[in-house]
Amino acid sequence: MDQVVALKLMSVDLQSPRNNKEHRTQEISLQRLIVRRGQAFTMQLQFNRPFHSGTDHLTFVAETGPAPTEHLGTRATFLLTDTRQGNVWSASDFTINANSLFVSLFTPANAVIGPYSLKIQISQDQGHSTTHSLGTFILLFNPWSAEDDVYLPSEILLQEYIMMDYGFVYKGHERFVTPWPWNYGQFEEDIIDICFEILNKSLYFLENPAKDCSRRNDVVYVCRVVTAMINSNDDSGVLQGNWGEDYSQGVSPLEWNGSVAILRQWAARGGQPVKYGQCWVFAAVMCTVMRCLGVPTRVVSNFRSAHNADANLTVDTYYDQNAEMLPPQKRDKIWNFHVWNECWMIRKDLPPEYNGWQVLDPTPQQTSSGLFRCGPASVKAVREGEVHLPFDTAFVYAEVNADEVVWLLEDGRAREILAHKTSSIGKEISTKMVGSDQRQNITSSYKYPEGSPKERSVFMKASQKMLGPRGTLSPFLDLLGSGGFENQPAQLQLHLTRTPQWGQDLLLKLHARRVTDRAHPQGPIQLVVRFCAQTLLHNGGTREPLWRQTSHLTLDFGEVIEWPLLLPYNNYRNKLTDEKMIRVSGIAKVEGTGRSMLVLKDISLEPPDLSIEVSEKAEVGKALKVHISLTNTLSVPLTHCTMVLEGSGLINGQISKDLGTLVAGRTIQIQMDLYPIKAGPRQLQVLISSKEIKEIKGYKDILVAAARAS
Repeated sequence: MDQVVALKLMSVDLQSPRNNKEHRTQEISLQRLIVRRGQAFTMQLQFNRPFHSGTDHLTFVAETGPAPTEHLGTRATFLLTDTRQGNVWSASDFTINANSLFVSLFTPANAVIGPYSLKIQISQDQGHSTTHSLGTFILLFNPWSAEDDVYLPSEILLQEYIMMDYGFVYKGHERFVTPWPWNYGQFEEDIIDICFEILNKSLYFLENPAKDCSRRNDVVYVCRVVTAMINSNDDSGVLQGNWGEDYSQGVSPLEWNGSVAILRQWAARGGQPVKYGQCWVFAAVMCTVMRCLGVPTRVVSNFRSAHNADANLTVDTYYDQNAEMLPPQKRDKIWNFHVWNECWMIRKDLPPEYNGWQVLDPTPQQTSSGLFRCGPASVKAVREGEVHLPFDTAFVYAEVNADEVVWLLEDGRAREILAHKTSSIGKEISTKMVGSDQRQNITSSYKYPEGSPKERSVFMKASQKMLGPRGTLSPFLDLLGSGGFENQPAQLQLHLTRTPQWGQDLLLKLHARRVTDRAHPQGPIQLVVRFCAQTLLHNGGTREPLWRQTSHLTLDFGEVIEWPLLLPYNNYRNKLTDEKMIRVSGIAKVEGTGRSMLVLKDISLEPPDLSIEVSEKAEVGKALKVHISLTNTLSVPLTHCTMVLEGSGLINGQISKDLGTLVAGRTIQIQMDLYPIKAGPRQLQVLISSKEIKEIKGYKDILVAAARAS
């Protein structure tokens, strides 16, 4: 019998366009093979002669990481077989067509994610073998696979939490929540490489690269690594935080439009942290990375978010008798808002009822196992007060549930409790609604209704676990028992009489009504109300007063007084931070009793309106006319105006333009042509910054049609 010619590999077709479409990675690339674990992909091998399954033997070798081994799960060796054998690496279901072999490769749903090299060993019965490279591929988590720990059984949710490359971060204040458009851009082609570069710069990888790579099959582990790497407190992380007001060494957190520019800058500079980030920037960049890696992720904003550093479930705030808010006496603070992520996963380390959304917070607030990171903490565990469960559940619980105690200080000593608020923290917890530009309030997934018996019983359970049976919620808790602050002779409220706009006087009124109380069962009362206005900082602190006023009121039963207050523009001009927030506080002394009452009003000043219009239907490669207009409604000019446009699939990178000075009352109109790059739903983000106002933002949703065949 003639000896059979040795089988030689002539060419390989990894069929990237077809495989990437089936694995829903075509948005990243059609040229590079990018697949999801737990799902088969096909390739075509071209030989010098037909493949004989009886005498030709093919062994596939897939490797990832710096020192791959079978033991660590970073190397897999598997033979070509007729049928697939369960949830293991396999090459099967092959067909032979002349000299071509079509073969299906399957990766297990618990495989290590990352860039792989793929080789093939060819041997005949005689035993001589040759090895050939088949190329490389990238393996991602697969939320479409029921075997994967990130499985999410809803196509509508997957389109939002994996495939949507733009969205909103919610900022501002609980009473005026502002949507902040953001370009996640997770499918820009270089972003996937940057994501793995982030993993490779982590302290775990630097300490033991082989072990770190072997643990990348575990979504909990990967999430914790990424959470630490988005900030740069411990490592060569992506972003450096800055909560001051000097951003001259970098970019103000308010001036970022999206994640792509940040990630590209970090990679281009060899892992030098990008300046600067605050909570919404950290969370939005983490959303980009996790969606790119294949983990369903959303960005969540918590309004009036507690940072309870001493873990006693109480945050104390302080005012003096002139109604000035004073700096905290401990590290505790109440952020106006704080932004984190939720990632969807099975928690094999917890009972099954704690699967689902998990809080991950890359903003460096507290350390967790020695590094600045937070989570994953099960949202369901937070709701049930199971604060002992990993990771960092007690910290997240306090962020949304701590009590606030407001103190009146005299000569630096606590003299009187003005309020004990059990429901002022953890308000309007928000995320983008699925398939819509609307906001979804998800507070009920974090806690039971405020004040309900269930909410209070969960609070007591959590406090006992955190503080022990004799732990106290506050160093002054004995004063809380008196309850005197709850029984006041008047009700006071501050209202705005018109929409507050930056650059205009602010008009308020004090609404005062006499009510019955034990100390004053009859007759009028005399009130001395001292008002104070201060710049409100993002971290919940304030600056020195910018306006004061004192009013004397006489209130009798059945009487309602509306007392007008005027806060002139000149008082706050050049005094506010970029957030443009003011806290007006009033302390009313009841004459003859020494008792005090507190009234508060937080004001968010609205920036001028930005209008974006597109003139016709958008199509890939065809000019799309965009019309942008901005009217300066202020009484002062806007100077040093710049405009930045961004939008994945619409613009490659960013478009920047200097606009000069915009005179008070005037409108600027800009027309430009864009040439969309990708079909599908897209979002154009526009940011106009000036010396006076850093954040005039607008967006336009644009549906781009595929290019018509010519």
